[in-house]
Amino acid sequence: MLLSFEMSFIVIRNVLDEEKRRRTIEILKFRGTEHQKGEYPFTITSDGIKVLPLSGLELIMKSSTKRITTGNKELDHMCGGGFFRDSIILVSGPTGTGKTLITTLFVDAGCKMGEKCLLFAYEESKEQLIRNGLSWGVNLNKWIKKGLLKIVCRYPEAMGPEDHLLFIKKEMGEFKPKRMVIDSLSAMERVLTLRSFREFVISLASYTKLKEIAGLFTSTTKTLLGGESITEAHISTLTDSIVILRYVEMHGEMRRGITMIKMRGSWHEKEIREYMIDHQGMHIMNVFRGVENIMSGAARSVSAYEEEELKKLVR
Repeated sequence: MLLSFEMSFIVIRNVLDEEKRRRTIEILKFRGTEHQKGEYPFTITSDGIKVLPLSGLELIMKSSTKRITTGNKELDHMCGGGFFRDSIILVSGPTGTGKTLITTLFVDAGCKMGEKCLLFAYEESKEQLIRNGLSWGVNLNKWIKKGLLKIVCRYPEAMGPEDHLLFIKKEMGEFKPKRMVIDSLSAMERVLTLRSFREFVISLASYTKLKEIAGLFTSTTKTLLGGESITEAHISTLTDSIVILRYVEMHGEMRRGITMIKMRGSWHEKEIREYMIDHQGMHIMNVFRGVENIMSGAARSVSAYEEEELKKLVR
């Protein structure tokens, strides 16, 4: 009965969800005016309460037709000429397949064009990333000294999702990058509930696109030979482009495969290509022939007769 006599009624919650605390605020009643419905996460900072209206976001972002290079000529060709200027890209694959290499090439290519690049790393230190870059022939330290690259390394457990989001937005607002990398979302996912993780990604992706920044996120699959990652399953609809990396076991040897499975607004290659990694970076080569089920992690050799029969079906 008390509710009916109140002009406004606000509920603040601090709920334990999957062993993780979650603060939310909800306006149940606000007489005389429209208000957003539902719960919204918030955090408390030195400036007071910061509410993140994730479900109140609107799809008002612009869509650029300008292309930017991925940092690899063959990968540019695979996605129809490079990524779009304001796209969100997901690079998914098992550990050791070259996800961090792709992010390194991505920021190196941006810096070469005079674009500021911001890299958030949640699994490796700044010094380790610089060392890794040098092993592939990329000098990240050069761009840091020129003020074109900023690397921010933090453990996901250091703060809650709302604080991480505010921190990322603050860094983006101050540094004003044209390219931004999150390496990796899987590290962030392990410390969040499913709902918090999806809200985090929605807000981050929306803000990045609103600022017309190219955002590249990585995620790690659970198994070495393939299968969809949990991260990939929950955010694939929010991304504009998806690059999949896989190990391929053939004739007692572990090889690597790469494919584009999504590229909104553009033609892209459908084939799975083999690639190699050495001291000069990534070398994307020919299409895999005589093998199927690579993406599922159950690759098997196909006889010449079976391959011809498959081609007939495709025609």
